[in-house]
Amino acid sequence: MTDSRDSAVPHRKPQLSFWQIWNMCFGFLGIQFGFALQNANVSRIFQTLGAPIDDIPMLWIAAPLTGLIVQPIVGYLSDRTWTGLGRRRPYFLVGAALATLALLAMPNSPSLWIAAGLLWMLDASINISMEPFRAFVGDQLPQQQRASGYAMQSFFIGVGSVVASLLPFALAHFGVGNTAGPGEVPDTVRYAFYFGGAVLLLSVGWTVLRTREYPPRELLAFDEAPPPPPRDRDRVRCLLLGASWMVVGGICATTISMMALDRQLYVLAALIAAFGLALVIRGLVRDGGGFATVMDDLGAMPPTMLRLALVQFFSWFALFAMWIYTTPAVTQLHYHSSDTASAAYNEGANWVGVLFAAYNGFAALAAIMIPPMTRRWGLRRSHLFNVALGGAGLISIALIRDPQWLLLSMLGVGFAWASILSLPYAMLSDSVPAAKMGVFMGIFNFFIVIPQLVAASLLGFLVKHAFGGHPAAALVIGGISLFIAGLCVLWVREPGTETRA
Repeated sequence: MTDSRDSAVPHRKPQLSFWQIWNMCFGFLGIQFGFALQNANVSRIFQTLGAPIDDIPMLWIAAPLTGLIVQPIVGYLSDRTWTGLGRRRPYFLVGAALATLALLAMPNSPSLWIAAGLLWMLDASINISMEPFRAFVGDQLPQQQRASGYAMQSFFIGVGSVVASLLPFALAHFGVGNTAGPGEVPDTVRYAFYFGGAVLLLSVGWTVLRTREYPPRELLAFDEAPPPPPRDRDRVRCLLLGASWMVVGGICATTISMMALDRQLYVLAALIAAFGLALVIRGLVRDGGGFATVMDDLGAMPPTMLRLALVQFFSWFALFAMWIYTTPAVTQLHYHSSDTASAAYNEGANWVGVLFAAYNGFAALAAIMIPPMTRRWGLRRSHLFNVALGGAGLISIALIRDPQWLLLSMLGVGFAWASILSLPYAMLSDSVPAAKMGVFMGIFNFFIVIPQLVAASLLGFLVKHAFGGHPAAALVIGGISLFIAGLCVLWVREPGTETRA
């Protein structure tokens, strides 16, 4: 006779082998290949097409904004999808195909605004693939293997980024043209983007063909996390609260206009007003739809997720500062040029590609070290140590004068990057129910996207008005932000210690 307690105890997922985890994470090699090409070269493309340094953060805003919109939608849909390819893998494939098209087109952009539009398309497509990959690890692995699974993703992120970031430098070494006429992207960048499109599509295809997914009923039987508590939606409160946020956003926009402040600050005002509008819409729509579900789940986040929000905010603020400002900072501070047609600028921009390859290479090594590190120190202290190394690395860029020594800065950044891409997700996934793994991972992306939007609107203003146009100051701000993220992680509980309802 079956023990009556069996129905109350979830079945445990079987542990997967090393090669099974390898196959399920291999697609991240291509996703990060495309992402690294974007991060290392888009500022260069924008400057080549005539964008001044002050406007680059605004042009980059497409990237986080698409993630804010796309990831919760894809998470919600993938939680409810079941096809011959499973629930997550169809999204891997569609996103990879669209991202490949964007990579082929971007280096051929005839104007700045077309390049900005293609960045929007590229980032949206990468997000279509990336969000289900995060949920995929939570779906497939038991709690004790999730840190290893996300670390494996970090390993492939590191390897893919090393090759992608080095490509323009390597192509120039083998004689491919590294300079072009005004308004034209060099062949080194163009061919790197072509190669990246092929790698992205093939690696994601490998994961689609070499993995399988648990059917929905079986996945629910493995669920180890408590369901979110039911919430009674007070429509009147939603309407009033939403209207209040919209008024605050309007006041901020009016203040910016009256005081003739930097127009990039309008992004913050718009972000506040948009949140208010979302609350108003939630108060008006019926229960049960996709938008209502995402908004309700946003209000029912597990306590671990709320605590991780601050960690993510300060971590990704720092990363976005690095991606936007490393090229202009290094070319200005170490190569003494801001002329995008000059040999010195392009030499410095290629060296930034090497630096980005270096931090991703160090991240691949760090990903190997993270699982034993977490077993010895726990997730929180390991993350604190790693992001502190990253903070020191970013600050040191402004202090070092020999560009060769910037490789040492990238050592710290690499450890932080590997940790940011793995340990917050390992801390989160144990508290998220299987039926909502996708939508909660998508909502978790809010705390990656919002700091990037804040950085896009605030950093340009600070660099221009507070730091005399010196982009290295943004990297110092990013380093301080990583130290704050490390302190915030001490507030997060280790998986398995949170009280379960």
